[in-house]
Amino acid sequence: MKRILLGTVAMLGLVAATHAYGQSGDNMKKLQAFQSTGTSMDFRTIEQTGDYADQLRKNLEQIELPDGFKIELYAVVPDARHIAVGPQGVATFVGTRKQNVWVVTDRDKNRVADEVKEFAPSIDFTIPNGVCFSKDGFLYIAEQNRVLVLPAAEFFYESPDVAVGVVVDQGELVPTSEESFNHTARVCRVGPDDKLYIALGQPFNVPPQEKMDLYNREGIGGIIRMDRDGSKREVYATGIRNSVGMQFNPANGDLWFTDNQVDGMGDDIPPGELNRATQAGQNFGFPWYGGGTVRTNEYKDSEPPADAVAPQVEMVAHAADLGMDFYDARSFPQKYRGGIFSAQHGSWNRTEPVGARVMFTPVNEDGTAGETEVFASGWLTDSGEYIGRPVDVEVLKDGSLLVSDDLAGALYRISYEN
Repeated sequence: MKRILLGTVAMLGLVAATHAYGQSGDNMKKLQAFQSTGTSMDFRTIEQTGDYADQLRKNLEQIELPDGFKIELYAVVPDARHIAVGPQGVATFVGTRKQNVWVVTDRDKNRVADEVKEFAPSIDFTIPNGVCFSKDGFLYIAEQNRVLVLPAAEFFYESPDVAVGVVVDQGELVPTSEESFNHTARVCRVGPDDKLYIALGQPFNVPPQEKMDLYNREGIGGIIRMDRDGSKREVYATGIRNSVGMQFNPANGDLWFTDNQVDGMGDDIPPGELNRATQAGQNFGFPWYGGGTVRTNEYKDSEPPADAVAPQVEMVAHAADLGMDFYDARSFPQKYRGGIFSAQHGSWNRTEPVGARVMFTPVNEDGTAGETEVFASGWLTDSGEYIGRPVDVEVLKDGSLLVSDDLAGALYRISYEN
């Protein structure tokens, strides 16, 4: 097996060690040549017991779910953002908006993590928010301005050194002139066409018109796709402000994605979005539309694209819809099968806060969205205090649902009992 994996890496051209990669350049060269970096085996692990974990469990007593469901603390994971469940069911990988990727392991399969530790500490990551797996076990990490691939991550994670390749070099995911502190949490998915899809949020609340040609060309404020080795890059979709969640419908291959809409227009406008892309080249209306059909002030005198695609679902304004996943398992009741779970991170610029919950959207037989409903809530208290902020959702092998929370620094597991 190892020989096959290493051959695949070589085939992808990922072993050439001819570039420098920031502060971790020497380590990256060694890793690409399958050499040890000398990084200590004593790397960071996160305590899973004690007062902090106990308090998180207590907080979960406030979460409201439909009858038959329960929520439990799965793991303490600092700054937990997007989740990638390993296809072998060995480990789960969690990205952050800081410098760490975490690997979570439930060794005894009692549905509670036994170990959470730093993944690949010999690599310096920069906002490694986007983590996603291919079906054949390659882990992709979309950083602020670089994309890495880690073959057999589920089996190399015990060591500080891992097999790694560069899919997109540092500074080439977006032009360095457009590197920003804002909207830099990338997300990725490997599609049914075996291509890598990455959402690129644009830096502004509403971008100036002089940026639009560059952004459309590079796919900033859109979704790009490429072969898994980084070649044949193209812009798949445009007119997107800042998508931080997407997934393919396993029933028909449509790409669904959330989008965070324009701030500062008022408490109740514009709506957040859940969108469906049915083919390459579609435009989803931003920046002419701030969300739904609400026009932005900055582009009110400019004609929007005639073929702009409207969202499938208009979510409550400023709830910050982020990660999403299709429910393709069987342990939940029939009404949830084939539908979409999505996380609302919660508002920041609203006089009365909203969000901090998990939503459910059924998908009709014709591939369109049904009526969205609240699935899990309670992280936003009646007094307006956040005790958690959901970021992402992913289905585990047993059919339960993981929810990440970057405020509390945790993964929760939602399961169903007949």
